[in-house]
Amino acid sequence: MVEQPATIARIETMLVDVPTIRPHKLAMAVMHCQVLCLVKITCSDGVVGWGEGTTIGGLAYGPESPESIKVNIDSYLAPLLIGQSADPFAASARMAAHIAGNNFARCAVETALFDAQGKRQGVPVSDLLGTRVRDAVPVLWVLASGDTAADIAEAEDMIARRRHNVFKLKIGRRELAEDVAHVARIKRALGDAISIRVDVNMAWDRHTAMRGIAMLADVGCDLVEQPLVNHDVAGMAELKAQGKIAIMADESLTGPVSAQAFIDADAADVFAVKIEQSAGLIAAGRVGAMADAAGTALYGGTMLESAIGSIAAAQLFCTFPNLQWGTELFAPLLLTQEILTTPLTYRDFALEVPQAPGLGITPDEVAIARLARGAPTRTITHG
Repeated sequence: MVEQPATIARIETMLVDVPTIRPHKLAMAVMHCQVLCLVKITCSDGVVGWGEGTTIGGLAYGPESPESIKVNIDSYLAPLLIGQSADPFAASARMAAHIAGNNFARCAVETALFDAQGKRQGVPVSDLLGTRVRDAVPVLWVLASGDTAADIAEAEDMIARRRHNVFKLKIGRRELAEDVAHVARIKRALGDAISIRVDVNMAWDRHTAMRGIAMLADVGCDLVEQPLVNHDVAGMAELKAQGKIAIMADESLTGPVSAQAFIDADAADVFAVKIEQSAGLIAAGRVGAMADAAGTALYGGTMLESAIGSIAAAQLFCTFPNLQWGTELFAPLLLTQEILTTPLTYRDFALEVPQAPGLGITPDEVAIARLARGAPTRTITHG
């Protein structure tokens, strides 16, 4: 008897609110809590996979929020996929053909299917995406309290504990001179051996960016992330042409099409690859391959996902031949509550990537249920 291919039998979505260890201040929002949209998919063969759709600051960052991710999975993606193949490549193609946009929602579903497929085949997700070239990925820490002295103390503690030795500062909320002085004080306190980068989160116009980059170069900053609004490719190319500091594209990258536009315009030294912005692991892998072929350096980005989304990204990033600027998969450490039965391992300035089947993690469903919002979990089942 020929065994039938697995299909998608049930899709469950849940919103989970997790407080952060301190306020996380970005140019567009201040976060005190992270909202996760978790997805649990049960396949016809009984295999279960988990995925995550998470954003930064609700709708302050982009067009999707955890709440919209849940509604759109429940209302559109689940009916499209229930009863269909559980193969993540087939499901990803089906979503791309029938769902416009909604990259974060599509990524959450695709991730859960990759988790299930890896478990089904007895291999880590990295083996489904390419060839694993590292078993741990370097991880920086984001200093975003807004208080210079507190940020210095936090960084010194991270270095002493061998947890992080590269730091990114969130700037753009204050006057330019004040922001640069903040960066300069932290750089002086930590010393030349420590890399300091900044993320502007699109807060500057071209004139401010020109001035700011020159000032940041003078105080020893190594990289400026997304200084301009995401659609200003020409402006990013101008900043890159200055050659003062490495310029990284982040919010501008929403998959292979946008990546090609940046490559054609020579508009970034570095690409921040994010699985959610790219619409999933498959498309994010393509973005990484395109950048590598074009000589653009790579960095593993985050949407401040919990351990589920973070380790999904790590499974991809450990297959990148080049990962010149490391990753920022620190977000599970920013959350006050653990949602795995066994926490992720951070040590020696890196995140270890599990080699167990699937994502290599086990969600703690009791903890998740405790943190989930009061409304009943929405379940869509085949038949």
